[in-house]
Amino acid sequence: MKKMILATPVAMLFAGCFATQQDVQVLQGDIRMMRGEQLAADSARKLQLDRALISMRVANDSLNALGARLTHFRSDMTSSMASVQQQLLQVQELTGQSQRRIQEVRASLEERQSATAAPDSTGAPATPGPNALFQVAREQMMQGSNAAARQAFQDLIAKYPKADVAPDAEFYIAETYAAENNASAADSVYAQVASKYAGSPRAATAVYKRAVAAQNAGKGDQARDLYNQLIKKYPRSDEAALARDRIKTIK
Repeated sequence: MKKMILATPVAMLFAGCFATQQDVQVLQGDIRMMRGEQLAADSARKLQLDRALISMRVANDSLNALGARLTHFRSDMTSSMASVQQQLLQVQELTGQSQRRIQEVRASLEERQSATAAPDSTGAPATPGPNALFQVAREQMMQGSNAAARQAFQDLIAKYPKADVAPDAEFYIAETYAAENNASAADSVYAQVASKYAGSPRAATAVYKRAVAAQNAGKGDQARDLYNQLIKKYPRSDEAALARDRIKTIK
């Protein structure tokens, strides 16, 4: 009986030890499983991170390429605008040369007509025509005689106010003042050209001249108003194309 009583605690002790080792093994298995799952999760996150980094690099490369293309585009646009402005100025110069040649031909014809015309009742020779007067005034201006040229242009307008060269004569009066650095007088006459001869090509040029002078004098608001007026009233003119570019440079 004593042996049986002693055997029972010993068996229970060994049974307890056996259960504890089994629990440890289970726990160790759980730990190994958790570590495996953690490693798998870490691998998945690393893979996601690597993919995200690759996507960011691709996006960054795309942005850099886009920035380079944009810079190149802006450079091309700047060059194109400069080329357009140069072409417009060349066209204006060629147009001016053609107009001068036409004036010379007209003046020559008027001089011939005047030479063959009979004197008036007082015996005075026939009065030169508007184109002949215009040619004389232009020659004075080209020689730097601004006051004499201005007087000749004024005489032309007084004698032939309806002549087709009257807008040009008025415009060149403003130019003589500008050549003498009389900005206020030039601006006043330019404004008169734009108002008095609104349908003439000289009107757009006169407004443009006023705007440029105002901008150069630091009068940004006035220059902007004049550029906008020019663009609105003469949208298809060469001066409007120049105004659209210059208005961007006003600070």
